[in-house]
Amino acid sequence: MADIFPFRAVRYDPRRVALGDVLTQPYDKITPAMQDRYYAASPYNLVTIEKGKPLGGDSTAENVYTRAAGKFDKWLAEGILIQDLQPAIYAYFQNYNLPGTNRRLERRGFIALGRLADYSEGIIYRHERTLTGPKADRLELLRNTRCQTGQLFLLYEDPTRRVDAILEEAAKIAPIAELRDEYDVQHRLWAISDAGKIGEITGAMAAQKLVIGDGHHRYETALAYRDECRARAGRIEQDAPYEKAMWTCFDIYQSGHAGGHHEGLTILATHRLIHDVAGFRFEQFLKAASQYFNWYAYPFAKSGEREESFAEFRRDLERRGRAGHAIGVYAGNGAFYLLVLRNSAELERLLPDVSAAQRQLDVVLLHRLLLHKCLGITAEKVTSETNVNYEREMVAAIGAVDRREAQAAFLLNPVRVKQVMEIALGGGVMPQKSTDFYPKLLSGLCIYRL
Repeated sequence: MADIFPFRAVRYDPRRVALGDVLTQPYDKITPAMQDRYYAASPYNLVTIEKGKPLGGDSTAENVYTRAAGKFDKWLAEGILIQDLQPAIYAYFQNYNLPGTNRRLERRGFIALGRLADYSEGIIYRHERTLTGPKADRLELLRNTRCQTGQLFLLYEDPTRRVDAILEEAAKIAPIAELRDEYDVQHRLWAISDAGKIGEITGAMAAQKLVIGDGHHRYETALAYRDECRARAGRIEQDAPYEKAMWTCFDIYQSGHAGGHHEGLTILATHRLIHDVAGFRFEQFLKAASQYFNWYAYPFAKSGEREESFAEFRRDLERRGRAGHAIGVYAGNGAFYLLVLRNSAELERLLPDVSAAQRQLDVVLLHRLLLHKCLGITAEKVTSETNVNYEREMVAAIGAVDRREAQAAFLLNPVRVKQVMEIALGGGVMPQKSTDFYPKLLSGLCIYRL
């Protein structure tokens, strides 16, 4: 049973600061250049808490985590941060351009507290494994600040759209917070404090199974902190603040779109760059790949031809991907290549240790058939990034090959939301960096103070 609760969010006072100057992208998306920009934007920018800069004299008593806690307390005392007077569930809408197009989409969800549950309980499901380093960092921050600034991105499936209808009704009045971020994403927030509406939402969510779309490290950090607190208390206190975490939930269904699926739930592909593969020869790779894939070349000799070839290649990658399994590859040899799986029926024999749902993922076929079997890049090498790096933008991935920063770029279609749900609810996980939900949820829009 998924337990959802209203809460009194801590939020920036828009009368004291411009929200666009103080909110940030999630901590794991903040590059050094973004960090500098956030620091320069405002002395109250959340980056000081979310991802502070280490200093030369740091020690166990004075460091990024203790400074973050000090800033949080100071801003509360000064009224830069204020806590809402009434418990609420917060409707959260994001309006954005689909990357690479002029098409505007909207994603609608809500922010609330949710009771933490171990994966084994069958309430919360993951779709990827986590790394130790980020969890250690987030746990130390949580221990010091006792607040959650970042949002957990959770998916659920309700074709009746009971919650979505309540959110749409709430959005008919002026929002309590509104801003555009650096990616031209419009973020709007409404507080739903009516007890009847809150009861409808919590009742509708009670039977839901929730899949983590983004924020696996933050979720497992909250679990670790909960277990620490339980150990200190010597018992389980169901109503203790550490038993809950701040969740942002999105229904994968929404009216007004073909098939009822939520168009606002955009997943972008993450492309693979290979490097430092000993003895790499593209012709040899293509011959090895021909065991499993038919290949098609899109050659070019001049820049004008290159653009035409790329456009045709990209169209075919998307078209073939809708009908079956297609993976692009570029190795800087005057052509783009499209690899199309020969026979899906052979996958059970080729990958007997992989579930039927996972065998439907191009990224799994890329890792298991092309990287591992054809290039000798094992799962361990992928995890350590010995031979594989990642790039979200297709053009940037191609550019890395042209600059000889990579030997080849493998170009993918994005995973579909339903595939993520099916694999997660089936107890499976996907390869690292298989999904990139866009846009990201802003940190600091709502803060859960433990």
